[in-house]
Parts: sequence; C-alpha cells; structure tokens
Amino acid sequence: MAHELYTRTNQKIYFAGLALENWRRVEENGAMNAPGLIQAEREASLFHLYGALLGLCHEIAGYYRLPEASAPRPELLLAPSAQGSSSSPELAELIELAEHSETWLAQLLKAHSALFEPPREPAKAKTDPTMPLIEAVSVEEQVPALAREELEAWRRSLKELALRFRESLTEW
Repeated sequence: MAHELYTRTNQKIYFAGLALENWRRVEENGAMNAPGLIQAEREASLFHLYGALLGLCHEIAGYYRLPEASAPRPELLLAPSAQGSSSSPELAELIELAEHSETWLAQLLKAHSALFEPPREPAKAKTDPTMPLIEAVSVEEQVPALAREELEAWRRSLKELALRFRESLTEW
C-alpha cells in the first residue's frame, strides 16, 4: 500500500462497504445468529466510517500542513476552537457539518461515541404496591438501532465529500 494520506481514507471507505455488504447478506439469509452478526457488522461499519473520516481529516490537515495533522481523533480537528486562523475551507465545511446535530456527520460522530457507552438497563416504572395486578408500562422512548440504509447513506456522503475535497486540494 502506498504511503499517501488518501490511501487510508480509501481503505476505510472500502472496509465500511464490505461490512455493509456482509450486513445485507446476513439480513437476507436470516440465520439463527443474525442479530449478533448484524450488530457486529453495524459496529464494524461505524468503526470504518469513523476511520475514513479521520483519514479525510488527515488528508486535509496534511495538505495544509496544519499542526494538528496527526490528531488521533477527528473531533480534535473538527473543534471550532482548534482551527483558529489556520482553518481551511474543507475543514470549515466539516466543522459546520459536525456542529449541527441533524447532519449525517454529527450523527456519525454521535453513533461512534455511543459504541463506548456502557450498556444501560431500561428504566422501569415504579409500581403501586396496593395494585399488584396492574402492570406499569414505561412510555420512555427506546433508541432504535441504526439501519443499514442510514450507514450506507453516510458512506456515500463521506465518499462524495472526499472526492470533492480532493479535487480542490489538487495542485495544478
């Protein structure tokens, strides 16, 4: 593998695609252990998408020779305070995407961060001891698991962004 910064980004985007393809196959086959395999592929695709984002940040920071060019996490490069006066237009766009919670990039960062949260027991409603036959039901919203289509859309968006950024980063 070449030692160019873009190769890591490409590799991670490709690996995310492999995990998403495996996920699709598991859903189609409906194996007995499908829920576990789907969870494994969901986490693998999130891991690789996060790595691709980091690779893209490294590409941009390396091109502009920013001091944070070897940051171990994209959040370090995507913090508005970290850029100051040396911000590039590409990083400024990524920062803008990361700041708004409804964007695919902010959701990707949040989903990756959630992988490291400890499991939590669902909250149970308190029951009235005088009424043992009535069972209380919690109406608290459960966070649905990420759908494959959503991660595929994130992958497409990241790939398109990388290609567009590379066009503007190319020296003529």
